Amino acid sequence: MSTMFKILQLRINSGCGKRLLGTLAAKEAGHYDVIIGGGGLVGTSLLVSLAKNETLCNKKILMLEGASEYKPQSRSKFSNRVSAINKQSVQLLKSVNAWDFIESIRYKPVMEMQVWDAISGESINFNHPNFSDSVACIVENDLMLEGMYRQLNDLLNVRIMNEAKIDYCLLPKDGAEKSEVTLKSGEKFTCDLLVGADGFNSTIRKAMDVNNYTVMYKQMGVVATLELDTSEYSGNTIAWQKFLSTGPVALLPLTDNLSSLVWTTTYDHARELLKMDPSEFVNALNEAFSKDYRKSSVVNNVMKFVDTVSPFKSNQMLLMPPKVLNVQDGSRAQFPLGFGHASSYACKGAVVIGDAAHRVHPMAGQGVNLGYGDVLKLTEVLSEATYNGSNLNDIQYLLKYEQERLKANLPIMLGVHALQRIYCNDFTPLVLARSLGVKFTNSVPPLKRFFMERAMA
Repeated sequence: MSTMFKILQLRINSGCGKRLLGTLAAKEAGHYDVIIGGGGLVGTSLLVSLAKNETLCNKKILMLEGASEYKPQSRSKFSNRVSAINKQSVQLLKSVNAWDFIESIRYKPVMEMQVWDAISGESINFNHPNFSDSVACIVENDLMLEGMYRQLNDLLNVRIMNEAKIDYCLLPKDGAEKSEVTLKSGEKFTCDLLVGADGFNSTIRKAMDVNNYTVMYKQMGVVATLELDTSEYSGNTIAWQKFLSTGPVALLPLTDNLSSLVWTTTYDHARELLKMDPSEFVNALNEAFSKDYRKSSVVNNVMKFVDTVSPFKSNQMLLMPPKVLNVQDGSRAQFPLGFGHASSYACKGAVVIGDAAHRVHPMAGQGVNLGYGDVLKLTEVLSEATYNGSNLNDIQYLLKYEQERLKANLPIMLGVHALQRIYCNDFTPLVLARSLGVKFTNSVPPLKRFFMERAMA
């Protein structure tokens, strides 16, 4: 099949647009300043972020997307793919003018988050003092994508090619003068900077010859859209997460009576959940949240003793989530879970962002937030390079991006990976250790605030 593409060129309504008339015509037809491989949330946000940056708005940018041309999804039902975005991610969406669109349609602030251990019953609660601010916002992935695509109507310097699958890449380290991309259709392009936003099986990362540390958790994430009985919880503003021995089960609020489910479980159990009729599925979910899994008398006795002698007290009581009433037709799906991290994010002529650089368990809702953080930093670094008269493939600036993002990403990723390992285990000493850790953290407000601010900054 021949490659289909769409060139997005519309009215010239800015100084950048006027300058581009001469600039683009002078460029070699197959050469771009930046080529972005992958047009998901992170790749598209980088496209818009670069094109709207005052310093970079005269750069010619191509995005290669393997899927067909993007079309917004119907809003009659909520999508089963949502993200819990933090303040940094909201700032990115605001900076590219996509947040106004999202606000005008729908999103849900999370004012409180309750997390508890099924085996010990120990819990921790996160919220800002006096509920003065949200701890996260739940947004459908497709709404974020639509908000960014709407910004392309005002951009002259971008081109999107759909059904464009990358066959192989040549980089300056391979002896190429510029970074080169060859599509499976045979078409070739060159660029100063090639950006891999093509997911955890990234072709561009492989071309960079960097090691990628990967762990498959042998777990699936089951997602669905649920109707809840929220009569006891006005506004449905609490996110709930219970750690079972097979993985966490979480409810993320969407509206006053709808929530999104992410249930981490085994391969076999995931298949069973998808085969169940709606009533069986709802019953299984309500049981998972309400059942008392506490088995170890050792853990129970030690925790009771700690309660009596510890100077650290928490007055918070464990609340139970609202009852699930129904599951939205056609909303159940599953996806595999794993951990991945590239040993390097940058080389001469290429960088990786998002899942191409790092893959994380969804339990802490950090996947897209880490990717959006990459976009913000890469835009900043490339803008600085251009302002200083350097080329976009200047390794000095690309390594600055890598160093800053490694510093931000690694602690979060390792923390989430450790939580996955610690909680998917019912070994009594480990259950006791994690329960004591949760109790201590929940009882010391400055420590709890530190963890919350790191995750929600």
